[in-house]
Amino acid sequence: MTEREQQLIDLLGTIHRGWRYEARDVPGLPRWWAYRYQPVTPAQHAAGARDVVARGTVHRLAEALGRQDEITDTIRN
Repeated sequence: MTEREQQLIDLLGTIHRGWRYEARDVPGLPRWWAYRYQPVTPAQHAAGARDVVARGTVHRLAEALGRQDEITDTIRN
């Protein structure tokens, strides 16, 4: 992990506190993974919320987490 990637992950941890982050170096899989601390509700899942999000770059992960937080903020139950 580069210093810049670590800085971005640290920032994500501040902005999106409900997730833990992990980098993986497995061929064929996305590099960056985020796991929710609290599972989504059935209603949130039906709306598109997921317990795990994975993307190839930190920037794409940040975008995906923003969308995920929008879903869970909109659907609270």
